[in-house]
Amino acid sequence: MLNNDLDLERHPLDGLDTPAGEALVARCRSDLARNGMFNLEGLIRPAALPRAVAGLRPVLDSAAFEHKRSHNIYFRKDIAGLAPDHPALRQVTTINHTICADQMPADTLVLQIYEWPAMAAFLAATMGKPRLHTMADPLARVNVMEYRAGEALNWHFDRSEFTTTLLLQAPEAGGVFEYRSDLRTESNPNYAGVAALIEGRDPQLKTQPLAAGTLNVFRGKNTAHRVTPIEGKIPRVIAVFSYYEQPDVMFTPEERTGFYGRAG
Repeated sequence: MLNNDLDLERHPLDGLDTPAGEALVARCRSDLARNGMFNLEGLIRPAALPRAVAGLRPVLDSAAFEHKRSHNIYFRKDIAGLAPDHPALRQVTTINHTICADQMPADTLVLQIYEWPAMAAFLAATMGKPRLHTMADPLARVNVMEYRAGEALNWHFDRSEFTTTLLLQAPEAGGVFEYRSDLRTESNPNYAGVAALIEGRDPQLKTQPLAAGTLNVFRGKNTAHRVTPIEGKIPRVIAVFSYYEQPDVMFTPEERTGFYGRAG
């Protein structure tokens, strides 16, 4: 039962029509508007976290896809109007180990939370959406990513309007979430500002400490973000949930191969 694993007294995701649920949604909406993100700290109870990771550990150790790539912040080879050596196109390196939803045990806590109708309803309410749907893609709907010593998620913008993650295990050191809200807009790509961020010259750079068990939702499309290199023997393990306003969303075989090393 999710009631045993989630702190629904503190975070009443299953009671959005109650005063406590309405207050939670209002707080999350306010945080999104002000900071570009909101957090539900301790959504997963501390006692449930080791079990959640242990259930995934055999797959992480034996069948995870090592995704190592050199990229720029846009994940594109070129940008119209920018010279190849423009600072905004500086190459960075990302390394992680990814498992997909079809590799996870059916009863794993991560899948139970993702498929729980109350989660999609809560996220839709906080984002002002009529409804959100789980993804139909058997690989992409839920991913769990492990970052080991020396590995990092480097500067990038997300393709989706919102990104939803659940931190399952925090590292000993490093693994700091850094972000710059509203670095660009639909009408202004702000290449000079992007270059300043990548070169370490942006005074509006922020850090967000995340404890294990925290649900984090942020506007990743126009918010540049990264996770600094992991230090120590304990890896960073995080789940990424994909919800869409349209039902039955699927990745193409080419997208699956690019992200996971296999088409199916």
